[in-house]
Amino acid sequence: MTMSKESFLSKYKTEIDRFIASAFAEDIGHGDHTSRSCLSNDLTSKAQLLVKEPGVIAGVELAEYVFKSKNKIFKFKTKINDGSAVNPGDIVFTVEGPQLELLAIERLILNCMQRMSGIASLTKQTASLIKHTNCKLLDTRKTTPNFRYPEKWAVHIGGGENHRMGLFDMIMIKDNHVDFCGSVDKALKKTKKYLENQNLNIPVIIEVRNEDEIKTCLEFPWIHRILLDNMNPNQIKRALKLINGKIATEASGNITKETIVEIAETGVNYVSLGAITHSAQNIDLSLKAI
Repeated sequence: MTMSKESFLSKYKTEIDRFIASAFAEDIGHGDHTSRSCLSNDLTSKAQLLVKEPGVIAGVELAEYVFKSKNKIFKFKTKINDGSAVNPGDIVFTVEGPQLELLAIERLILNCMQRMSGIASLTKQTASLIKHTNCKLLDTRKTTPNFRYPEKWAVHIGGGENHRMGLFDMIMIKDNHVDFCGSVDKALKKTKKYLENQNLNIPVIIEVRNEDEIKTCLEFPWIHRILLDNMNPNQIKRALKLINGKIATEASGNITKETIVEIAETGVNYVSLGAITHSAQNIDLSLKAI
């Protein structure tokens, strides 16, 4: 397992550790009675991860980390790396270790990797549609509660980029924030004051619905990105002409695989798509004894 300084696992190790601990507590509880009844940790066994349908594999690095977190004596051999295309019959990895612990971990590994591989596969398919443009594909916060980090990891593996991880690492002023404040101008002035009072240096993105709101945003050049919400390609083109490259732009809202190409070709910098996480279909995998 390679863990470079810039790897997702290194960057979010604390959050991944928390996820693993919670998953073990949820599934194993006070003990895997089935395995305890007929297996022993004094004996070692070996298993392999078998691919049962085509896709992009994701979660290999996580799988090794989970096994080693549970017991460092597990021997894990990667045969196919994260991000690789796989087909039925492919063997992704082999793992050897204590019988009882191996099977106690099995379902967690399969649940993670099947879901992550589905997301990576859909992300790869979607990103490939716009690779001829300079537009980057972003995920959203439309993720499974308590499973966000593996899902966003899968987006990264599939060739997409991560939007904010949560409400804590970016300010994203949406329509309700604007409406509750009374206007874009008031929302941005309050936000600037908040950042200064809290001594925070985090990106600010604001969602706009029309050209008047865009013009107001241009009076606040410190904005990180303007989010063009639910705009069709012609509206986006007009918005981009008005913004004239002064602030980065993102298109979002009801974007599908059928519409993403035309939107990306407008010249918008980013397109965010919740479907790559919430609508991905799992890839069928199986951990078999050998």
